[in-house]
Amino acid sequence: MIRHVLIGLMAAAVLAHSAAAAETPPIAARLAAASSENGEKIFKRCHACHSNEKDGPHVSGPNLWGIVGRPIASAEGFDKYSAALRATGGDWTPERLDAFLTDPHEDIHGTRMPFIGLEKPQARADLIAYLNLSSDSPLDLSVGTGAPEPEEPPEFGVLFAAEGVEETFAYCSACHSERLVAQQGLTRRAWIELIAWMVDEQGMAEIEEPDHSRVIDYLSTHYNTDRPNFPNR
Repeated sequence: MIRHVLIGLMAAAVLAHSAAAAETPPIAARLAAASSENGEKIFKRCHACHSNEKDGPHVSGPNLWGIVGRPIASAEGFDKYSAALRATGGDWTPERLDAFLTDPHEDIHGTRMPFIGLEKPQARADLIAYLNLSSDSPLDLSVGTGAPEPEEPPEFGVLFAAEGVEETFAYCSACHSERLVAQQGLTRRAWIELIAWMVDEQGMAEIEEPDHSRVIDYLSTHYNTDRPNFPNR
């Protein structure tokens, strides 16, 4: 009986995954409607580990200037690639980036990148469209130029919705669940010291102003020692 139930659940999961895959438009169609402006906002989740300026520094991850179209694991001067990524081969085409950004650990088993992925297909296309602009020779992706209104309000998980939540969610959820943030209760000074430690010891990129102040203001207001907004209600 239990065996039959398990088989049924597995079959249902496979069908659900297949249906979701069938409903996802191809990357070319999503790029045609992509908003690089929205992609720039999404990139804030990547900036904790990557820069994307020309001749920018490597952080815990490689600089992403020219990432679209270049060979995988080929950033000059970056020597922290995992063996799994080095063995992958091929180029970072839009299709390849789309697959990797969906779920990095599922796509390339053994990757060291802590990012959990982007579930929404259009968000991935928007990010790829933005990254494509970080190049001396951007590819012709037939990217749309508009900035469509989001179909849904932004999601910040369990974080309290208030000024600064967007920046806080972007930087913190790049490497771990926002729930970890919500479980903390620190003074303003402790939050500043924690972020400085992450930059100095964990390879996180510095959060530039005005984002740094907005993140600190948000955390010290809503997740201070008395944790006024935990749990989120």
